Amino acid sequence: MARGEGGAARPSLARPVELPKPDYATFWQRAAALLVDGLIVVVIAMPIIVVAFGAAYFSLDPVRRSGDLVIALVVGCLIVGFWRYCGATPGKLALGIKIVDANTGGVPSTGRLVIRLLCYLLSAAPFYLGFLWAAIDRRKQAWHDKIAGTIVIQETD
Repeated sequence: MARGEGGAARPSLARPVELPKPDYATFWQRAAALLVDGLIVVVIAMPIIVVAFGAAYFSLDPVRRSGDLVIALVVGCLIVGFWRYCGATPGKLALGIKIVDANTGGVPSTGRLVIRLLCYLLSAAPFYLGFLWAAIDRRKQAWHDKIAGTIVIQETD
């Protein structure tokens, strides 16, 4: 509020700026991007895992799965890095969609993106209902998007 004569508060005449409604990515675009990313992991990451840990890594024996934490940290850092510096994973880039801050439309903070990644577990836990939610949500947000304050939109370069 601005101060008028005599120091009394008066309402500001400035109106909030309305951001244009973004063109949200569809559920099917997001699903296809996830499929592309999954294929990339299989084609690129699996051979690296075999070289680093041996083929026995894929055994059901928990002793042989000692590299899980290292792999999860490396993959998590790669995902957050892609989101932060490219706006999307390779699958999303291929489909012309990107992740933005839901309030500003700008690049989300790294902290927000880490929260988004961690919340993938919440979206996946109950039969992937959190991911499926994007199909019925008016802003096409999955649960991890809602929690992290992000949206996935069409690239408009």
